[in-house]
Amino acid sequence: MSMVSLPGLRDMIDNISQERNLPKHAVQAALREALLKGYERYRRTLSMDRQHFDETFFDNFEIELDTEEEGFRVLSTKTIVETVSSADHEIALQEVREVAAEAQLGDTVVLDVTPDQGDFGRMAAIQTKQVLAQKLRDQQRKLIQEEFEDLEGTVLQARVLRFERQSAILAVNSGFGNPEVEAELPKREQLPNDNYRANATLKVYLKKVREGPHRGPQLLVSRADAGLVVYLFANEVPEIEDEVVRIVAVAREANPPSRHVGPRTKIAVDTLEREVDPVGACIGARGSRIQVVVNELRGEKIDVIRWSPDPATYIANALSPAKVDEVRLVDPDSRQAHVLVPEDQLSLAIGKEGQNVRLAARLTGWKIDIKDSAKYEEETVQVEETAEEVVPLEESE
Repeated sequence: MSMVSLPGLRDMIDNISQERNLPKHAVQAALREALLKGYERYRRTLSMDRQHFDETFFDNFEIELDTEEEGFRVLSTKTIVETVSSADHEIALQEVREVAAEAQLGDTVVLDVTPDQGDFGRMAAIQTKQVLAQKLRDQQRKLIQEEFEDLEGTVLQARVLRFERQSAILAVNSGFGNPEVEAELPKREQLPNDNYRANATLKVYLKKVREGPHRGPQLLVSRADAGLVVYLFANEVPEIEDEVVRIVAVAREANPPSRHVGPRTKIAVDTLEREVDPVGACIGARGSRIQVVVNELRGEKIDVIRWSPDPATYIANALSPAKVDEVRLVDPDSRQAHVLVPEDQLSLAIGKEGQNVRLAARLTGWKIDIKDSAKYEEETVQVEETAEEVVPLEESE
């Protein structure tokens, strides 16, 4: 069998494997694809009429690498027919039976169609080099996708590499002993209090593994996702890991609409164990556990509240630290509630620029209207008195 010589083939595969952190079989697969594209280029240069080279024309061709002899061969799988209409895809039965008498119509044979060393010209070599670079990138993307696709929704340790536009480019590791890969932390997923200096380490939430030929890092990570808060509490509170305490809901505003308002999270927890205080378990002795989470989130304010199956109680808890007089479920079907609070608790219940009530509404799933208790009662009395003064039409007659 003929062969196109590639001196240094084995060393080239080893070097690419080490430089790009790819297994050798992935490098060889990329090289085979690139050489096949080079062969296509070689074939096209032989023919002025390129109309017959459609997208599937070269599907029956393949490249065989020989790392021992350091070269490659081009093989073609051809179908045995009575009369040949395409010499690249078919071979005559009579011709095959000269070497294999048992051959039958419809069978396939693999033939060596390797061009001479000198015929595989400069343009084909350039095409091979260009395609190889692309195929190696494709192999890297494929391996990253396979490595990280099962880690979506988990938290990874990251290291800051650089900034590109407004995104921070981080180095992350899957934790399986594999080399670091790059991940993108977009501006919208960053925390305002984070310091993204070079080589700074931080925890990030793996939000998405991008598919397809995406330029730049495939991994999209976040510091603003509520999943990061859930992970940090689960990692810090043994009762959550042991499923004694469960996190029911989380509402987070890591990037408030105004720069005058800081990041804030509300997290609702519950337990089925009577002797366990779920809020206390998350806060820890003298706030030790919650402080670890706050420190990782660079001082973000966190409210841990007790979940309740009773909507009124749950809403009142969600508005913490404000004290609530009463919660009136004015329209349970559309989940609307009026919350009555003392006058001195109004601003606390609403929060700066409405942040507290906004997060409470997200946490509970109810539309919450904060009302001054005294004024609300006064308005209710006035409405009732007005209703009594209205004389029904039947009585006036």
